[in-house]
Amino acid sequence: MACSIPGEHGLPFSRFSHADIAREAMERGITASISGATVWRWLSADAIKPWSHRSWIFPRDPGFAEKAACVLDLYQGFWEGNPLGPNDYVISADEKTSIQARSRIAHDAPPAPKKIRKVEFEYQRKGYLAYMAAWDVHRAKIFGQCEQKTGIDAFHSLVDLVMTREPYCSADHVFWITDNGPSHRGANAVQRLQQWYPNAIQVFTPVHASWLNQIEIYFSIVQRKVLTPNNFADLNTLQDHLLRFQTFYEQIAKPFQWKFTQEDLKRMLDKISSHNMLPRAA
Repeated sequence: MACSIPGEHGLPFSRFSHADIAREAMERGITASISGATVWRWLSADAIKPWSHRSWIFPRDPGFAEKAACVLDLYQGFWEGNPLGPNDYVISADEKTSIQARSRIAHDAPPAPKKIRKVEFEYQRKGYLAYMAAWDVHRAKIFGQCEQKTGIDAFHSLVDLVMTREPYCSADHVFWITDNGPSHRGANAVQRLQQWYPNAIQVFTPVHASWLNQIEIYFSIVQRKVLTPNNFADLNTLQDHLLRFQTFYEQIAKPFQWKFTQEDLKRMLDKISSHNMLPRAA
């Protein structure tokens, strides 16, 4: 019962609690008497938490396995079955959009013995910007800039920031791993990138698979270390913090220890298939 959805039993709620399971078990005659505490002990022993859930997106890209395998190969240093050369580079790029500058109406109270830091709840909105960034997967180099809005021009500017520098401008190949966002999507984006820089090759992650893009790891670090809590007097202050952190982080950065391989990908897709977790019809 704990490993089922309440709606499957005709119940008018979305998740079970200990008490719900105990009450339902008695009403069905499964047991004459049982307490919620007993149910809790049993579920805790098997690490079952029917009151919890997490969201996910079904891998419905028809070319999911092929596209994901290509990205994973690049992380491992391969392209089309061959090792990358010493003059080949892998760049992971994306944009973090709509970053607000929130100016708190009172100053923070710093931490003290037995007291946590306090941040004023109320704030004034001072605008928002987009942070465009590119991460050299194997060299742990970060490039980034702030823009008022995203789009092809903003992405072009980021590409210029990287490709006009050594070793990328004279590289044999620079592989740009991106998602399918409107700034860099489809066959036209691939052609544009090669028109800008003939040694640049665009590689797409599958649709709704941003977790395969290593730049998202860096963005999560920025979110924790720079943007939380969000307290910036204006957009200039926000931009200054983002770019100064970028410089700081590169001094201590190392390549991310990416452990998810093609074998892990195959096991994941096989598991999804075995559970028949298919998307619902529209």
